[in-house]
Amino acid sequence: MATTTRERLLEAGLSLLLQHGYHDLGIQALLKQTNTPKGSFYHYFSSKEDFAMQVIDRYMVEVHLGLDASLGDLALTPLGRARRFFELSREKYRRDGYMGCMLGGLGQELSGVNATFASRIEACFSEISGRIADCLEEARRRGEIPGEADPRELANLLLNCWEGAALRSRLLRDPAPLDRMLDFTFSAATRAS
Repeated sequence: MATTTRERLLEAGLSLLLQHGYHDLGIQALLKQTNTPKGSFYHYFSSKEDFAMQVIDRYMVEVHLGLDASLGDLALTPLGRARRFFELSREKYRRDGYMGCMLGGLGQELSGVNATFASRIEACFSEISGRIADCLEEARRRGEIPGEADPRELANLLLNCWEGAALRSRLLRDPAPLDRMLDFTFSAATRAS
């Protein structure tokens, strides 16, 4: 539970950026929702862009917790751990009303117009795919995926497909694209080994 003013603003920012995107995020609405005076906002954040960047950092804390929980679950095979990360993400999307991935949404909205956001969001995706690639490397060593497979390339492909499925899920407000992507991708990986 958010306890400081800054934490309350960031927590509300997670939801508001997911729902409204960057351009439609009203600072006034944020302040009203969190019962925060305008001066307090500018005490913690130098601008709307600074605020959004810090919300992205906060979002990544949650993403890394999900990665830790799934990729660190040694009761599962490495391929099972990688799939589990996406299943946990799907569950979060369900709780959020199938609004999808905040990074994907912001990337689609801002990457063509703001190089700072494009660079930061790509760095976040690289962090995620790097951790998944490490898990897929273990899957390759154990024979779960073909020995000639490139774990980094596979991790990027998984993340790219997931982001596309998340967009379709958001459009439809339905988990079916996410489910089909997971079933197809992980079934294909298993058959290829």
